[in-house]
Amino acid sequence: MLNEKRSYEAHSGWYDVQYASKEAKDKAIELWEYDEANKTINYWIHHRLLDLTEPFVHEKKSWLTVGDGYGFDANYFFRKGLDVTATDISGTFLPLSQSHGFFEKYSVENVEKLSFEDNSFDYIFCKEAYHHFPRPYLGVYEMLRVAREAVILIEPHDPISKMPLLLALRNIFDRFDTSLLQKYWKNRYSFEEVGNYVFKLSEREMDKLANGIGLPMVAFKGINNNYYHPASNKEKADDSSQAFRKIKRKLAVHDLLTKLSLMPSQVLCAVIFKKIPSQETMEVMKKEGFQIHVFPPNPYAR
Repeated sequence: MLNEKRSYEAHSGWYDVQYASKEAKDKAIELWEYDEANKTINYWIHHRLLDLTEPFVHEKKSWLTVGDGYGFDANYFFRKGLDVTATDISGTFLPLSQSHGFFEKYSVENVEKLSFEDNSFDYIFCKEAYHHFPRPYLGVYEMLRVAREAVILIEPHDPISKMPLLLALRNIFDRFDTSLLQKYWKNRYSFEEVGNYVFKLSEREMDKLANGIGLPMVAFKGINNNYYHPASNKEKADDSSQAFRKIKRKLAVHDLLTKLSLMPSQVLCAVIFKKIPSQETMEVMKKEGFQIHVFPPNPYAR
């Protein structure tokens, strides 16, 4: 059985293990500042994920970032002049990032029991952290509790709901032997070393979660973005870099396959709304390519 305490302790201590000295921590900050100043491939990859929030940053709303170990996500919103609080289960980097002026406010938090009051922030932003949670639905419920408007999750996309052929193969194989497909689909069941299952996002799961607790709407946008490689991540994200030109070619092919419904997007942004957003936000979402699911009211709710 999953030991969630062990999982959270391992994740909270990860930064102290990876960056044991002050010099190592300072170097990590310097590398991020280098990426930002030089618009590297690493910077480009991260900002494509952050830019998925484009429909929601035009209004002066308050933000809470969750699983924001370095505070770099909070810095993105802080630079836009927004009221943002950075949080993570580890306090290793947040004070250092605050001292560098990346943001003004932070708090060390376990997502399963956030210390904030109900409806404390307009938007909760959780990028590439959901899959680290040992009990992710508990984390989502807590984020929804402290949100006024919506929770925004960005995670790897669960492929099976978007690939009818893969789903058909699974159904056929499982009739004879439920372990057969795993010989070819190696990460069908993925686990981290600390023991927790690696959750991926799917539209259907978020639809069910939102409907189950009576929420009015969800929205989704997928992008292809899995192009990180340590050998080239410091190169400039422009045509002067051969590595970046290669990434752009891969991206064009993957985008075409996704448009033709031959493969799902690699990354999914799921926005779970507690209330219907403003008409302006709805229009920007449509312009940015979000798929919007507005749910019918529950006829039996009282």
